[in-house]
Amino acid sequence: MGKTGYRQIMEKRLGQKARVIWLTGLPCSGKTTLGSGLEKALLDEGFHVKLLDGDVTRKGLCSDLGFSARDREENIRRVAEISKLFVDSGIITINAFITPTERLRELAREIIGSDNLVSIYVNAPVEVCEARDVKGMYRKARSGEILDFTGVSAPFEIPLSPDYRIDTASLAPEQNISELLEFIVPIIKFEA
Repeated sequence: MGKTGYRQIMEKRLGQKARVIWLTGLPCSGKTTLGSGLEKALLDEGFHVKLLDGDVTRKGLCSDLGFSARDREENIRRVAEISKLFVDSGIITINAFITPTERLRELAREIIGSDNLVSIYVNAPVEVCEARDVKGMYRKARSGEILDFTGVSAPFEIPLSPDYRIDTASLAPEQNISELLEFIVPIIKFEA
């Protein structure tokens, strides 16, 4: 049985269309908060879903990587490859990663496949992100303690054509999660 046949069997068995929901945005824009809330809401609705985020993958799968351009690319490549395995198994994956450039976002799309990836731009101005930063990373980046920090000393390219754009600066997380859920469920709902 080929990969496509197995995936179709698993999607039917699980009652869902497997997709990778890729959340991209500045540090502290709300990606992980949104991803965690979306994961819980989808699990509550009976979907089979797994959240991957930068903090978790950099403690294990990508613990050997730093934050150079080459290491960031390898980080995204590894996450995309894992995500593709989840999709091929019928599982919905929520990825919360800065993914700061169009080139990196395109790399993920090439690996996962355009039909399998739903790109979400988590939009919050840098001032809002900085105010939310409980770890003090922006402060350290501005003082030169952290080099190549996205949004301060490393670029963040606003996504050119995300599938969905969500503004996390003006609404409460619960409202953002509800809004995103309304967008996502029709995409992942299995029609027999």
